Amino acid sequence: MLEPSTSDITSGQKRSSEEMISPITPDGDMPQKKFYRQRAHCNPLSHNDAFEYPRRPDLMDWSPYYPEKTGCPTVLDIGCGFGGLTLALATLLPEEQILGMEIRAKVTEYVRLRIVASRKEHPGQYQNCSVMRTNSMKFLPHYFPKASLNKLFFCFPDPHFKRKNHGRRIVSERLLSEYAFVLKPGARLYCITDVKELHEWHVAKCDAHPLFRRLPNERVEKEDPCVEATKTETEEGKKVARNKGDKYFAVYERIDVSELRPLTIDSFWNDEGSEES
Repeated sequence: MLEPSTSDITSGQKRSSEEMISPITPDGDMPQKKFYRQRAHCNPLSHNDAFEYPRRPDLMDWSPYYPEKTGCPTVLDIGCGFGGLTLALATLLPEEQILGMEIRAKVTEYVRLRIVASRKEHPGQYQNCSVMRTNSMKFLPHYFPKASLNKLFFCFPDPHFKRKNHGRRIVSERLLSEYAFVLKPGARLYCITDVKELHEWHVAKCDAHPLFRRLPNERVEKEDPCVEATKTETEEGKKVARNKGDKYFAVYERIDVSELRPLTIDSFWNDEGSEES
């Protein structure tokens, strides 16, 4: 059979073919980012990719991800991109197990190779971090049991500017309930973006959720080194800094259910009225 001429192939077909062919980087060598770039915007609600996931968390085998560790991850970098924050957290939080979660195949492979190379270059380090390709908007509760995580990071997520696409945003009423389920009481959720409208969306959704309480910016900037890491260690954060753009962040604490005020008829219909009574 004759091969089709270049003129017979559409530009879309050309891109698809190119995305399927990636240069091979041997494990242990540091990958070059230029070979692993992939379209930044992705529809997490599509069914174009079939992801394998356990039926329930206790069926998940984490040993391939952490060969020298036991147990499941305790810190998630959701939408980890090229892994800058994931690796930074590995040294910043040595007692935690860090997992970067990324939906794009080539980007995930880049982070995996980067972690393997870092382990080789620095023996004994970076054993507490790994990366997984998955769709966290769909499958998060399949991997993590109730109250098992200490920190969740959402750094420079896709803004999905169009109103019809707001359901694709990584912070929403439904997803916040899932995050509250997997986070321990007292655990922290971090959001940072360079888009002010998206920051206001994050704050509005988190403020409205009964199981999250915002921590003052001044306090967390002084006491929590993870805040500075979210600003400086991600590739997007570095790009914003080079362009002299603004960064908007918010940190929330997972509230223990025992701290919630009992629900009454008055408090359900009128919070102010119940407080006065």
